[in-house]
Amino acid sequence: MSPKDEEWAVFWCSLLGPVIFGEVKAKDVSSFLESLAKRNVMCPNGVTRKPSVSTLRRKLAAYRTGKLQGLARKLRADRGKPRAYKPEVLARAVALKRDQPYRSHVAINKFLKKEFGFKLPVSSLYRHLKRTNATRVKLGITKTKVRRRWTRDHTNALWVGDFEEGPYVAREGEAVPTHLSVFIDCYSRTGIEARYYYRQTFDILIDSFLRAVATHGAPDGIYVDNAKIYHARALKAACFDLHIKLLHRKARDPATAGIIEKFIQTIQSQFEREVRAGDVLTLEQLNRALAAWLAVSYQQEVHSETGQTPAERYKQGLKFTRPVDLQSVLTFFMQREKRRVHKDFSDVQLRGRFYRVDKLLRGDQVEVRYDPYSAIETVLIYSLQGEYLGTGVLHNREKGEEGPGVIILPKPKDNYLQLLIREHEEELRTCAGGIDYRAAVVSRRWPFAAFANALADFLGRKGGITAFSTSEIELLQTLYKQTPALNAAFLRDAVAKAREKTVLAVVFELRRLAQSKE
Repeated sequence: MSPKDEEWAVFWCSLLGPVIFGEVKAKDVSSFLESLAKRNVMCPNGVTRKPSVSTLRRKLAAYRTGKLQGLARKLRADRGKPRAYKPEVLARAVALKRDQPYRSHVAINKFLKKEFGFKLPVSSLYRHLKRTNATRVKLGITKTKVRRRWTRDHTNALWVGDFEEGPYVAREGEAVPTHLSVFIDCYSRTGIEARYYYRQTFDILIDSFLRAVATHGAPDGIYVDNAKIYHARALKAACFDLHIKLLHRKARDPATAGIIEKFIQTIQSQFEREVRAGDVLTLEQLNRALAAWLAVSYQQEVHSETGQTPAERYKQGLKFTRPVDLQSVLTFFMQREKRRVHKDFSDVQLRGRFYRVDKLLRGDQVEVRYDPYSAIETVLIYSLQGEYLGTGVLHNREKGEEGPGVIILPKPKDNYLQLLIREHEEELRTCAGGIDYRAAVVSRRWPFAAFANALADFLGRKGGITAFSTSEIELLQTLYKQTPALNAAFLRDAVAKAREKTVLAVVFELRRLAQSKE
């Protein structure tokens, strides 16, 4: 899926969120889609329009069939044109609002349509009402919001996350500030993930998010604030693919963050005060102390609201765990750029460095995918149609053919995903309580759906598992049953060695590779 298609897919999922996550009953889906079709929505290309019911049904069916990969759309021309509004029209709209302060824009526009023959856009209408002090707030009829304490009925139903400033630590002879990234389970008040970092950026959010899902599986939903990093398209795409509902705190409404704020205050009052009273620690020492405090103190103390310890309540409310394939999740956080392979040096240039690719790709335009937050020693090479072509390895042009070159499809010594996992393992030397991502992935067999979706991606087919015919699915299922050790690297090798990019050719190579490894 291209970045533009992914952006459109996230847009349609956000629009159909209430249906996707079961907030709308099955019998009410039709009426919900009809009401949704009457609303003007802002599309990713900047066009404001009303989606038709047929379009909404088609997008919903595509998501249910192939999840995020099943969604695709074509850009449509802009139908809207700017208009100038006469003073008498605006004056009439204000009079209608003052006559009945609770009157909605729908009712006001019905009057305007009857009297002047057209309607005012909602944004223009409310902007003018606000300027003339004719809104509910200015007319003095807005009621104060009545709040209630909210929670969930089982563990991992909702995680609440946030960032906060932390204490200073020693780094290379200097005192530098830290930032605390936390996720807390709403039901049990358990600290799902809590760790100090040097920065408060998107790569830190990725690290914290991956550590949380690797240990506890995928939650039903995540509740975060409106910071820019929490609105990143990659995070939204990963959440939709894992069927995680991403909720954002309303602007200027801090009261809804009470659970996470209380957790952070507890860390500050019970843990950070002790840290600040002692000697300056390193980041590694600080995180080790935090992990110990969470396990020995916080998790074992009775919570004032739940009446149970977070550890006991977490186990009590744990109905099931949704395992996460970290390798598939990592792909959403890769950056993509188009490059042309140099005809003489057989490499691509990225951020001032060169990566050797296969000789057969010289002169071709390719898509380079990489982790922008890593050292970028290795990159993945795809065709513009989404077909996997191989791996690009950092090299020095002066070495020519003696350089490391590119390994296309035969199993590399260290592939890109393993490099990402090693990056996390190396960071554990500066952070407490590391997570073995490889153990989390290897402990479970690769699901058939993930295998089929990966093969579709390598072959450049859109729609994931739905891109295959019935006979191809039967052939893949037979192979899947006969090859227990099937994994992503194994599949990548087979696709590389296949003479043709067809299911039959790839299956042949998979069987041949399986026999050679026995």
